[in-house]
Amino acid sequence: MRELYKSKAFVWTLLILFLLVWFWMLGARTLVPTDEGRYAEMAREMVATQDWITTRLNGIKYFEKPPLQTWMNAVTFELFGLGEWQARLWTGLCGLLGIGLVAVTGTRVFSGRVGFYAALVLASSFFWAGMGHINTLDMGLTGMMTISLCALLMAQRDGASRDSQRNWMLLCWAGMALAVLSKGLIGIVLPGAVLVLYTLFSRDWAIWKRLHLFKGLLLFFAIATPWFVAVSLKNPEFPQFFFIHEHFQRFTSKIHSRTGPWYYFIPILVLGIVPWLGVFFQGLWQGVREERDTAGYNSLNGGRFQPKKMLLIWAAFIFVFFSISDSKLPSYILPIFPALALLIACYLERADYKALAWAGSLVAVPSAVALAFIPRVPSLAKDAFSLPLVEAHVPYIYAGTLIFFIGGVAAIRLARQHKDAAVTALAATAFLAGQVLMLGHDPQGRYSAGVDYVPALQAELKPETPIYLVGRYEQALPFYLQRTMTLVQHADEMEFGLKQEPQLWLPTVDAFVAQWVADHTAGKKDIAIINPDIYKQLVERKLPMRLIGQDPRRVIVANDPAPEAAAGGKKAAQ
Repeated sequence: MRELYKSKAFVWTLLILFLLVWFWMLGARTLVPTDEGRYAEMAREMVATQDWITTRLNGIKYFEKPPLQTWMNAVTFELFGLGEWQARLWTGLCGLLGIGLVAVTGTRVFSGRVGFYAALVLASSFFWAGMGHINTLDMGLTGMMTISLCALLMAQRDGASRDSQRNWMLLCWAGMALAVLSKGLIGIVLPGAVLVLYTLFSRDWAIWKRLHLFKGLLLFFAIATPWFVAVSLKNPEFPQFFFIHEHFQRFTSKIHSRTGPWYYFIPILVLGIVPWLGVFFQGLWQGVREERDTAGYNSLNGGRFQPKKMLLIWAAFIFVFFSISDSKLPSYILPIFPALALLIACYLERADYKALAWAGSLVAVPSAVALAFIPRVPSLAKDAFSLPLVEAHVPYIYAGTLIFFIGGVAAIRLARQHKDAAVTALAATAFLAGQVLMLGHDPQGRYSAGVDYVPALQAELKPETPIYLVGRYEQALPFYLQRTMTLVQHADEMEFGLKQEPQLWLPTVDAFVAQWVADHTAGKKDIAIINPDIYKQLVERKLPMRLIGQDPRRVIVANDPAPEAAAGGKKAAQ
């Protein structure tokens, strides 16, 4: 049988089918709090205000992250309008960029088959395929960091000409600058630390002569600096908050309450690399065993570049870095996945059928076991309200698990006859299974976002009608309703911005009650979305409220004008 990676018809057919599913899924689900609603709303506000320097959330200064993703989302909204797929387009493109980069890099640095396998591994890894369809900053950051990693590998590879080396290194520096604009100094600190560690472990001192430091730094600062200067001039409070609070204090303290044990990322990595867990450790060993006499030789400067060691150090250091940090979120380790995909692909190129059969077994057997336990999934529902939402997910869990099981069995059966077909079957079914599972989660996502209340709210709202968020913040509803809201008591992540502009919120429930009663008496209609516990207190205080909607997360009420105010309004109209 012909080698599949050499068949243009096969590769193009596979790519087109993959892209159809990838892009369709960008708009198939509701934007889920917190990240998806937050970053969509920030971009919507940027378009509405046309302020491309000072980033805001709910109309409040929000400086936790740089603006690259907000810019890209805002450009998408300008071009295509507001919507779910538009909000996820930048994330989706960054996910595809990573897949394309490992394909090109694997082909040019190692071999055509490695490039083909690397793309399959990365595209089908649960964590990568999932995060590529979630509007969060970490995929954007990872896309830019993958530019840096792959450009560095391409620049230092054996046989690179002087012009090629220079151009790829400049792209590497540009990638780091864009990573800084995506999520801050981590975009250069992590690649820089990896380079130092690589030098120490590989003793490749000559690589520093091949980095084009002067031109690279000029390009880096030309890309990264202008926004930081502009936002600091416009907002003098920015530098201290962004560089001290959001970098140093975030890493060294529990200031954001995102703590976790040292092993926090291990289960995330194990589940995230599925379906390739059966060849994961063998892939890592590729970097450990790479010897100097088999490493790529850079004839330009007499140095020996060891790409697999670079990949291993990249993955290991970033994993350890975030494991020892006092601030942890699952998506923080996303930048290691392109490196892991290349290492696993290098192993798969030389692996025998037993390794592929083992990888397939680690998919088929757990899937078969999981099928028996799926009927128990509804018992995981937190309350009676969410029970039918979880039950609606069950058919999708069955379908995804069955697809996954079929892929594992196919990989086992094909492993001996045709390696390319086995790897492709495992990758394709894992990707489809993951997307089916995500699609089935949408009823729960709609509940989290509160979007089912949008029609009822729109029927109540006029342009001048204020909406109060009492004791909670809705991350998605401001985007879907296309308006900002007034926070009450609960500052949430906007605490810093509210210190700069305290007039934008009501710091206590008593202040809200006074405003609500005054508007009621004056014949002005208000809407409030209230924390259920606070709602009970307001009912006891006999606050005038008409119920619009209610669930375990929120209570939505209206403040209808007092009868005497309404009567006065009618007389004035007559």
